[in-house]
Amino acid sequence: MKKRTNVRFEGSKKQKPKSLLYLGIALFSLLFMLQPDAEVDQPVVQEDKIEDVEVTESSSSKEEQKQEAIALKEEEREETQEEFVAIFEEEREDIPVYATDAYTTIHNNRPYFTKKEMTTESFEYYSELDGLGRCGPAIACVGIETMPTEKRGSIGMVKPSGWHTIRYDDLIDGKYLYNRCHLIGYQLTGENANVNNLITGTRYLNMEGMLPFENEIADYIERTNHHVLYRVTPDFQGDDLVAKGVLMEAISVEDNGKGLMFCVYAYNIQPGIRIDYATGNSERIEASKPKPQKKPVQAPKPAPKPVPAPKPEKKPAPVPKPEQHQATYIINVNTGKFHVPSCPSVKRMKDSNKLEVQGSRDELVSQGYSPCLNCNP
Repeated sequence: MKKRTNVRFEGSKKQKPKSLLYLGIALFSLLFMLQPDAEVDQPVVQEDKIEDVEVTESSSSKEEQKQEAIALKEEEREETQEEFVAIFEEEREDIPVYATDAYTTIHNNRPYFTKKEMTTESFEYYSELDGLGRCGPAIACVGIETMPTEKRGSIGMVKPSGWHTIRYDDLIDGKYLYNRCHLIGYQLTGENANVNNLITGTRYLNMEGMLPFENEIADYIERTNHHVLYRVTPDFQGDDLVAKGVLMEAISVEDNGKGLMFCVYAYNIQPGIRIDYATGNSERIEASKPKPQKKPVQAPKPAPKPVPAPKPEKKPAPVPKPEQHQATYIINVNTGKFHVPSCPSVKRMKDSNKLEVQGSRDELVSQGYSPCLNCNP
């Protein structure tokens, strides 16, 4: 039988606590090493990956929904414009023929917009060209954010339906009969060489008919930082390649038309020029002059017999003419029309075309001027 030998170290009583510490550390290390580290970490990584996939799918879904919403709005606007065109065609007969002014108010100067079209969200919609290459209605909600920030480029490459390059230097300021007229003005949206936004328009239509209203919209937006719903519809009749005119409608959105509202028809004419709207051809309107006639040869008349001088007759006293009413009028020297100072047409008139005069209505008519049909001075 083997004897058990007890070995004793010096100071073993002082070392006993340290041995227990080492034993505890060893047990703790053993337990730690037995934990399934890889299995614990793996689900965390997997969860992160699942979250990433879900975020990607959510972003893609939102983008698709956004595109679908945009497409739906485009379809709604297209349907709305088709409905409006049908209404406008029925009421076209009520538009008066051109007299002397570049435009006339229609529909009681109230646009045809519906409530569902009113929005403060800026947008632009331009109809596709029809089978004859003609533009349709263009509508936009314009604001500060839609106005151009770059210089305007060239549009000479665009040839709208019915386009002809022709000059009448002695009749037209700017010489050329036709301009490439923007339906929605460049200063409002920055749309320049867009074929769906350009028609063949006379210099008179561009400068006297459309520009004053475009300036009015731009001034209102810059002054208030509000939005304006604006639509321009070219009036093509039958298979004509050149529009007879354009219908322009506008309403300020935030104040529901209190700041700005109009519904006018501007004539696509040029004084002194006859236009064939079917083709765009034109010719000067010549004043008709009577042909000189030969006087028949007559036999010499016998010398007249002396006639006794008539007896003087008493002339009746002259009847005094009624005094004519003297007033202040504003003449548009470009159109030859005179207005009362409060007429809305005066506000849109260029300063260079304004002439203030004092006189009577009959005096102005006798001088060749015609009264405005709106204010009826």
